Amino acid sequence: MKDVIGKVKKETLEQLEKINGMEELHELKVRVMGKKGTLTSLLKQMGGLSPEERPLMGQMINEVRSRLEEEWDAKAKELEKGALAKRLQEERIDISLPGYYLAKGHQHPLSKVIEEIEDIFLGMGFTIAEGPEIETDYYNFEALNLPKDHPARDMQDTFFITEDILLRTQTSPVQIRTMEKMKPQLPVKIIAPGKVFRNDDDATHSPMFHQVEGLMVDKGVRMSDLKGILLYFSRQMFGESREIRLRPSFFPFTEPSAEVDVSCMLCGGEGCRLCKGTGWIEILGSGMVHPRVLEMGGYDSAEVTGFAFGMGVERIAMLKYGIEDMRLLFDNDIRFLEQF
Repeated sequence: MKDVIGKVKKETLEQLEKINGMEELHELKVRVMGKKGTLTSLLKQMGGLSPEERPLMGQMINEVRSRLEEEWDAKAKELEKGALAKRLQEERIDISLPGYYLAKGHQHPLSKVIEEIEDIFLGMGFTIAEGPEIETDYYNFEALNLPKDHPARDMQDTFFITEDILLRTQTSPVQIRTMEKMKPQLPVKIIAPGKVFRNDDDATHSPMFHQVEGLMVDKGVRMSDLKGILLYFSRQMFGESREIRLRPSFFPFTEPSAEVDVSCMLCGGEGCRLCKGTGWIEILGSGMVHPRVLEMGGYDSAEVTGFAFGMGVERIAMLKYGIEDMRLLFDNDIRFLEQF
């Protein structure tokens, strides 16, 4: 049996010298040291030896096993080193080649404008308020002095879910919800950005668009406060040389009401194609909060006054960036969006 063990050792070492791949090395190891391998079979045959021979043969087999494992490890390292050298030889890397350009994403122009509006008003002490996009008829219309069958509702044709549940047509319901939460705390000074919905779809209207509502309620709030805040906003948004004007208008939830125009940022008020020769561009609606709306919000209209304003974010973005068709803002055309 001693001769057999020596023969296994010699033949295995000779075969190791001839191996050129990791797969061959693994197969040889299984043949010699696997469950049915040569050395394993010799161990099983030791039961037929005398008690004196067993320890000697067991020691000899273990020594052969240890020697072969060392040789296998050395051969494996040699093969791995050779494979790496071959790969480096075949797969040359030209480190002088320029790297790949990875295009970076950026904000949508509407998101940029909303954040800019928020920053301007946060700097004036306003806070940001939010409300549900699915509203009740009460908050969207009635609490804003628009009772059922009021003719002004025709201007805000929207999407009804039930007779009393609808997609909000404006962010103005946030005014009522905020006053209800804060009463009788003063001042109330918020802006409410968000999505609104109306049954419109053309170059200057979309069935879904964005508004920013503003509200300030306190003792002694005047129309001049509203004008000063909107003038500051216009200059921050469109340039320090901008001027504004207030034109009388009508909104059910404000009295008096005014449309706000800003001097044309293209011609500076001289008259051009953008402002249609007038020198002015309409940007938002505003006014003093109607006493009935204050009462619906839980405030005493004899003690406090307030102003409110609302602007379409898409309109601000179109004026700021010179966009002529609102639908471009929603088409998700990368060629258009990459300009911003």
